[in-house]
Amino acid sequence: MTKTYQLVGIGNAVVDVISQCDDSFLDHMGIEKGIMQLIERERGEVLYAAMKERVQTPGGSVANTIAGAGALGLSAAFIGRVHDDALGRFYAEAMQDDGVDFVNPPVAGGELPTSRSMIFVSPDGERSMNTYLGISSELSSADVSNAVAGQAQIMFLEGYLFDKDKGKSAFMEAARDCRAGGGKPGIAISDPFCVERHRADFLKLIETELEFVIGNEDEIRSLFETDDLEAALAKTAAICPLVVCTRSGDGVTVVSPEGRIDVPVTKVVPVDATGAGDQFAAGFLFGLAEGRDLETCARMGNACAAEVISHIGPRPKADMRAVLKEAGLL
Repeated sequence: MTKTYQLVGIGNAVVDVISQCDDSFLDHMGIEKGIMQLIERERGEVLYAAMKERVQTPGGSVANTIAGAGALGLSAAFIGRVHDDALGRFYAEAMQDDGVDFVNPPVAGGELPTSRSMIFVSPDGERSMNTYLGISSELSSADVSNAVAGQAQIMFLEGYLFDKDKGKSAFMEAARDCRAGGGKPGIAISDPFCVERHRADFLKLIETELEFVIGNEDEIRSLFETDDLEAALAKTAAICPLVVCTRSGDGVTVVSPEGRIDVPVTKVVPVDATGAGDQFAAGFLFGLAEGRDLETCARMGNACAAEVISHIGPRPKADMRAVLKEAGLL
């Protein structure tokens, strides 16, 4: 008998390796400040070796969401590909420690090392990310068991995996298995550039296979190549039953068959904005899995995002169940 999960995520399994540095170090190493860059294996090894006092945490956008939802008490699983190396074993164990089933064991003799993002935090709080995608971008249908996908109540897919054909087909199959089992598959758009590269396929997937889409303003606008958010929301809602658009300080817009709701947020200055979108999704999907109304789901999402931007790191540090109870949401 396979276990039924309330939430299953599929995405990049990336170890975040964080180190503090000054601007002269960034210049010396030729690291562009404040952005995320993809790097090759050799460059990754050089940067990793140059890091002082490394702090390692399991990362990856959808993985952060699943960990946040698991911390709220959902039965959750994550499907990602790691190598059976030190970082891969660390990743698998850390996800299990967070209460999330890491479905696939680290791959012995894997074709590439475990994915890692070297993050350099400068004194002004800016984060310069250098990501070596490694083995996680080799995820394929073989990694996604029908038993897990077909039993999932909600499945959350990471747009970044669309960059490889085998990732794309793994997605399609997982979404179909999930729907065939009566579950709801949906996607985190991940990044406007991701949409630029795969617009036609993305839209087809949303229209034919998915029940919900979560993205920020830039991502939703890029789906239809328009600067007009309202037009983009209307077009997305026309092909997908549930569209959730986060608008940072302007709150959240949710469009569903019941109509549209706008849920405000309390504006705060972030200590570290990393993970705000991921944890919003964690709270929202927690509410959805628990059968709450969409406004409550959005409020839960906002509460989780507010917590994560109040400290360094992409996963919650507070007991989020207690926080939601205090806010009258649980």
